[in-house]
Amino acid sequence: MMSVPILANVFGGQISSGIMLPILVLADVMGVWYYHRHASWEHLKILFPWAGLGVIIGTITGSYINDNVFKVIMAFTIMVSIIIMIWLERHKEDVPHKKWFGVATGIAGGFTSMVGNLANSVMAVYLLSIRLPKNSFIGTAAWFFLVVNWFKVPFHVFVWHTITLDTVLLSLVTLPVIVLGAFLGIIIVGKLSERIYRWFIISMTLVAAVFMLF
Repeated sequence: MMSVPILANVFGGQISSGIMLPILVLADVMGVWYYHRHASWEHLKILFPWAGLGVIIGTITGSYINDNVFKVIMAFTIMVSIIIMIWLERHKEDVPHKKWFGVATGIAGGFTSMVGNLANSVMAVYLLSIRLPKNSFIGTAAWFFLVVNWFKVPFHVFVWHTITLDTVLLSLVTLPVIVLGAFLGIIIVGKLSERIYRWFIISMTLVAAVFMLF
């Protein structure tokens, strides 16, 4: 959540999404490797096809908007996600269990993932609202992003041209740090209670919004 706004401020919205994607793909592999058994396939089956549609919509939209609009979309997505997360955390609504909510999340997740790798915030809203345990939260998110991010690669390469040999080499350079971060994440998550983990996710989303806005 934090790395995406930082890269956007350094490189710009659309370019940063291409730089970040290979890094995310490598991180996704780590997440799936450790948490794959905890994924909720009941929810993933709803999300996947609609996320694919969202990616296509995001690809078309992203071809016609400038970098400033990219950043506005990023900031807006994060802020709205925070508001919804806190609302659902304090009000036990039944909305998240409706199928249409999963469909809407899939489309929004695919779209925001394509235009700025921001589906983390959207998926956090969905996975927190359906109250998955922390391991299932991570396992479901890991599979979702692994599939969606690989699906996005051809669009970045052949349509936006934001993934090049240089960005791939940069991603490979970061691999040792990705592995270190993954293992630190496993240790930290193991020490957090379910309630603290939920608020940790909300807090990190808020920090990401601050980075994006300032």
